[in-house]
Amino acid sequence: MAAKASGPIKRTFTPWDDPSAKPFIQFENVTKRFGDFVAVDNLSLDIYEREFFSLLGPSGCGKTTLLRMLAGFEAPSEGRLLLEGQDISGVPPHRRPVNMMFQSYALFPHMSVEGNIAFGLKQDRMPKADIDARVAEMLRLTKLEPFAKRKPHQLSGGQRQRVALARSIAKQPKVLLLDEPLGALDRKLREETQFELMDLQQELGLTFVIVTHDQEEAMTVSDRIAVMDHGKLVQVASPAEIYEFPSSRYVADFIGDVNFMSGKVSAVTDGGVEIRDDTLSCSIAAHLENPGTKVGDDVWLAIRPEKMRISLDEPGDTATNCVSGEVWDIGYLGGVSVYHVKLANGNVVKSTVTNQTRLVERPIGWEDKVWLTWPHDAGVVLTA
Repeated sequence: MAAKASGPIKRTFTPWDDPSAKPFIQFENVTKRFGDFVAVDNLSLDIYEREFFSLLGPSGCGKTTLLRMLAGFEAPSEGRLLLEGQDISGVPPHRRPVNMMFQSYALFPHMSVEGNIAFGLKQDRMPKADIDARVAEMLRLTKLEPFAKRKPHQLSGGQRQRVALARSIAKQPKVLLLDEPLGALDRKLREETQFELMDLQQELGLTFVIVTHDQEEAMTVSDRIAVMDHGKLVQVASPAEIYEFPSSRYVADFIGDVNFMSGKVSAVTDGGVEIRDDTLSCSIAAHLENPGTKVGDDVWLAIRPEKMRISLDEPGDTATNCVSGEVWDIGYLGGVSVYHVKLANGNVVKSTVTNQTRLVERPIGWEDKVWLTWPHDAGVVLTA
């Protein structure tokens, strides 16, 4: 029987939008200090059962500390940590229904793949027949059956990663924690493994919490992402919401490429706003998500490069959402080309164009004068 796609489940899985849904994991006003350093600062967060949840942020933002507190390797300095409504702040790691997969994989080099997967089950004194059945199931799920007798040094990086994953889920934890699990894999294998992780999580029905600094990885696998900075949550939302509707310049800049234009609000209309930047020859018109914005406010417009149209031809209307400049750089990335356009005010704006033909010769070249335009709903007006 063919495997079922996870698409229908993903489309309907939004428990955070249901007021009656109870969180599976709760951080309640949690603070973690290491001496004078505050790693996590009065943070509250709800994670739901069967959610694939990502903690995303730069090094030192507190994401790994959150994961280690959930695993039981660190205790909160303040606040409570609940799992299924029970405070687990003082419960030791081996008594929590939580397992952690480390970035280093930490496999036993003298044991076979089977032995590594079975280790935790033997520690729990599970009957041998049950261990054999569980190991066989884990080998099947992670596609490791042909490598069951091999030692870790006889495996590729991707195979070792799957052994560590199989060992982590063999004890059937309620929550699986993954600390940069794909960091050691090459780009192509990492992308393939991301989808394998998603399918496995859906099949097992577990709650996955992953720590990563890779934005693309978080965008691919997650139901929701928590963007962190200096021990605080900056935004918690679905990948699409974070990309299309970032809550701040920090989030917009951290997730993917973005162009910023700044200015003062010159007019507010029904659902729209006009922005004036004296260094530009045009006015900026945009949809307005924040109803509290008023004339005279300093704002920024965040526009993704793929939403900026680039052309050698001057458009009919150059008064609104239209700037001209010189092509400063071109990045050919195979599927897309990225044009860096230097405007008259010295700012550099990016435009991404899909390469839909096989022509290597580009109609737009270095030092060409080009025009950039964008629709009113292309950008997000930000006040912070």
